[in-house]
Formats: sequence, structure tokens, C-alpha cells
Amino acid sequence: MTDKYRRVMVRRIDAAKRTEDDLSKSERTREGILSAAAHLFRYEGYYATTMRDIAQEAGIEAGSIYYHFQSKDQILSEVLDLGVRQLYEKVSEIVRSTKGSSKKFRDTFAVLIETHLTFLLTASDFTSANIRNYPMLTDEARAPHRELRASYAEVWNSFLTDAKRAGHLRSDISVTAIRQFVLSAMNWTVEWYDVDRYPVHVLAERMSNLILNGMCSYRRVDMEGLKTSIAVSVKVPESTGKAEKTRAEILRAAARTLRDNGYKATTLRQIAEEADMKAGSVYYHFKSKEEIVDEVLNAGLSDLLSGVRAAVQEFQAPYDHQTRIATVIWTHLQYLFEASDFTSANIRSYGMLPNHFRQRHGKIRHDYGKLWDRVLKEAQKDGAIRSDIKIVPLRQVMLGALNWTVEWFDPSRAGIDGNLSLPEFSEMLVKLLLEGICDRENATCGERKGAR
Repeated sequence: MTDKYRRVMVRRIDAAKRTEDDLSKSERTREGILSAAAHLFRYEGYYATTMRDIAQEAGIEAGSIYYHFQSKDQILSEVLDLGVRQLYEKVSEIVRSTKGSSKKFRDTFAVLIETHLTFLLTASDFTSANIRNYPMLTDEARAPHRELRASYAEVWNSFLTDAKRAGHLRSDISVTAIRQFVLSAMNWTVEWYDVDRYPVHVLAERMSNLILNGMCSYRRVDMEGLKTSIAVSVKVPESTGKAEKTRAEILRAAARTLRDNGYKATTLRQIAEEADMKAGSVYYHFKSKEEIVDEVLNAGLSDLLSGVRAAVQEFQAPYDHQTRIATVIWTHLQYLFEASDFTSANIRSYGMLPNHFRQRHGKIRHDYGKLWDRVLKEAQKDGAIRSDIKIVPLRQVMLGALNWTVEWFDPSRAGIDGNLSLPEFSEMLVKLLLEGICDRENATCGERKGAR
């Protein structure tokens, strides 16, 4: 080999190494951008996050981000995909490994619950970003991810179908409804669970036990005693003047827009269009979008608190605790889906609200939580709720399961392809929360040894 040829080969080898190094660096930068975006989307929301924010979080120059991604939409799409794909692969592996094995249903179910919660709360900003942002996206933005999400749902369907065939699950509620209920209870935890206070495995154990066995210590729930008449309307203050009527209509329009689009995607122009007025006219009644949103959120919580409080007051001691709790659940769902656009807007928007909005309405949320706690504690004191259950986590899981239903239940589709009406749906959730998903006659599912 001549010196000249050797020098050429060395230059080629060096060039190849530089290309490999550059590629590795590029890949690392790309991964860093995605990780930064996932973190910001999780805590700040997609609409509130800019490309400059992502670049700063990733520690690169703002312009450099465009060498790796054409747009924020492209970054979001990859974040959403990773958020479900990582979880799907892990859960699929668990289900595959236990098919046909002697592993008990309860044990596998508990592992699946802990796996989902771990990805959601600690292991993956990608999974959390997906859960918190997906509901607020347009149909166009959701479309590429429906197939993977459906595949994840099918893994759960397969596991639960096998459990039902083996007699572990109750036969009066469909596998699809049980799966949606289970995932709902878990997904809302991103809005309330404090990982610094309790380890995820503690939450997983309690949630698994509650979902399997329900909260009640005896008999099936009697739905005949429900007091449902109080949850049919919302008290709306009388509007006497033209200005007051216009102001009220703007708030109702804002509630509908927030319910459908979420906080970040809602604009004053959209609110004005929904109210059938010019955008500039809104400023005669409100200084800003924030002022409108503030009033809508307050009205939504006030409606809900008043309605559930009225439902509780319908009962006199000595209480039929199960029917009382069932009525509270029923009323919450009535306000969520039917009685108050303001309540629906509050629940749909909550995950992406700025902290100052959350803090401003913290007291009324606290009052609502305390109302539920009182009802549940009185039931537990009289033996209607199992003594091994802690009330505050119980309430949080219950409200999570109820609130997340806005992402998958549509009362307008009642009767179409087997879809339930709101009363039928409410009755189903009451049974699941109070009685659990298990067939109580089957000891392999219903036993409560080691419950916490």
C-alpha cells in the first residue's frame, strides 16, 4: 500500500467516523428535543408551549430545532406516538406472558394497573403528555394515533374477555364498559396524584383492590331508591336588562366553546361566533378571555356543588348509605353531561388550566371534596363502606373515574350500536364503583385477603 493510497484511506475513514459521530449527535439532539417537548406538553400543555420554549428546555438555539423538526405539530405527533407505544409494548408483554399460565387473575390485574400508573405518573413524560393533551386536540391531530390507541385498548379487552370467560368478572356489564371504567379511573390521576407523598405502588394496590371489589361491604345496590329529580336543571340568575342578557349569553357560549375545545384553543373570536355577535362587542362586557373563563369555571363548580349538596340533603338519618352515595354519583354525572355546560367546561378544561386559575377556584373544589368525604365517612362509620378503604383516596379515584367519562361517553348516541342512555350509563357506573368489577360469587376474584 503506497503512502498516497494510505493517506486517502485514512481521510475516508476519518470522514466516515465524523459522519457517524455527527449522526449520533443528531440523534441525541433529536431525542433531547422530544424529551423536552414531552415534559413541557405534560406540565404546560401543547397550546401553551412554543418552539422557543422547547429549544430552551432542550438546551439548544431556537433556530436549531428546525434542523430536526419542521413544526411543533410534528413534535407533538411523535410525542403522542411514543407515549402510547411504550405503554402498549409493556402491557402487551405482560398479557402475553400470563396467557394460559396459572397466575391468578387478581395478581395480573394488579400488575397491569401498576404498570399503567407508573408510566403515567413517574416513568414517562410522553405517556402523561399524551393523556393530558389528546382530549383537547382536533380530529385531524388525533387521526394518526387512533389505531395505536385502539390497539392498546384491545390488549385490555383481550385480558378482560379471558377473565370474564373464566368467571372472574361480573356478567351484567360489558367488557368494553369495564375496560373504559378501569382506564378512566387511572387516567385522571395525572390531575391529582402527588407522587412525592405516596409511592405509585401504594396507589396501584389500593386502586386495584377498589376496582375489583368495589367500596361496599354488603349486598348489591338497590337502584330504586335513587333521588334523581334534583339534578334536572341549573339555577340561572334572572337577567333583567339587555346588557345582562348579552353578558349571560356570552358566558354560555364560552362554556360550550371551552367544553369542546379546551382552555388554550379557545379564543375570544370563537366565543363571539358561538354567541352570534362580533368579536369586538365582547369587550363591552368583559375585559379579556381570562375574565370570561374565570366566571365560567366558577359557575361550573358552583352549579356542581349546589346540585350535589341538594342531593345529599334529600336524605334524612338514619341513612340508606348505598342509595345516598349512588344518588351523589348520579347527580355528578347529570351535571357533567346534561344540567350544566359550565360544569362540563370546567372538567374538560381543568387539565390544561394555568396554575393561577386552579388556585383561584381551590376553595370551592376543596368544599366539593369535603362534601363527598362527609358522605363517604358517614357510610364507613356505619359499616356501609369497607373499613380497609381510606376515604380521601377513595373519593379521588371515584371522581377521577366519573370525570374522565367526558372523554369517551356521548349521551347523544343513546340507542345507536348499543350505546347507553345517560340514566343507563349512570346506573352502570354506580354498580361498578359500589360493587366492583368482580363476580362476588367467585372466590378467586372476590377474596379480600391482604387488602389495604
